[in-house]
Amino acid sequence: MADKADQATKGSITMFTGKGGVGKTTCAAATALHHSSRGGRTLAISTDATPSLSHIFSITDGDKPARVTESLYVNELGIAEVKEMWDKKFGREVYEVFSSLVDIEYPEFVDFMTSVLPGLSDEFMVDYIRELACAGEYQAIVWDTAPLGQTLALLKTPALLGQHLKMAPRIYSKLKLGQRSREPVLDILRRWEELSAVNMDFLRNEVEFVVVTIPEALAVEQLEGVFGEMNAYGLPVQQLVINNVVRDDGSDFLTTRSRQQRSYLDHIHDRYSELAIIELPMFPYELKGIDRLKELEKNLCR
Repeated sequence: MADKADQATKGSITMFTGKGGVGKTTCAAATALHHSSRGGRTLAISTDATPSLSHIFSITDGDKPARVTESLYVNELGIAEVKEMWDKKFGREVYEVFSSLVDIEYPEFVDFMTSVLPGLSDEFMVDYIRELACAGEYQAIVWDTAPLGQTLALLKTPALLGQHLKMAPRIYSKLKLGQRSREPVLDILRRWEELSAVNMDFLRNEVEFVVVTIPEALAVEQLEGVFGEMNAYGLPVQQLVINNVVRDDGSDFLTTRSRQQRSYLDHIHDRYSELAIIELPMFPYELKGIDRLKELEKNLCR
């Protein structure tokens, strides 16, 4: 990854995505460490349901965000944070609409909406990070997302919600007023639609997308779908990271592995030649803790 220290002083958001197990979280951690080492207050944030940033940085306390260094912080968003975001933003208004149709208490409704109904909680993940960026508290935000399929669902959510809300007048036209605020229900729905459009613009214009892969058959096959989905929503990928590249040291094992990877590496470079592509070596040890992450940073952020 190119040195973006100058950009970081103005504020930058980088999203790392890829299939599970390719090392995107480790790459996100090393990039966040790089930004913070240049003096910019940096946040590494995870929206993965099973986050591992804390493990990679060897964080043991439960603070959110947790302080790693003087300028580096880590936060992992779980269901509790999603519920808090929901309640703060539109939770009560959503409840007003649905409670006009279904007899349900608010706490049970929040549980349902944030954990059962797909998509809407993802909308608030995007919105939360957008608001973090707008607040200007951090010069750089490095966003570690969920594994590939879940991330693509997250990216689709603003557009899908917008499509749904275009049909909303037919569905909700008989619900004249919210039960608590007495605000017209369609006005509430229009605000949701506006939020969706703002979040989609944020993803398109303010976020740098980095895809992480490995030189293996399944991972390479999935790249085509990844780029197709992201291009369909106007979300261009700026960089492609190929992780765990084996360096041939003359041993039979590594020579064989390196030869196996060669065709996949050649295909990636030919197919995605317009992108900035970085190859990261396979390390002989676990990349955990700041000292080890610095070794990855030297290869990733050059």
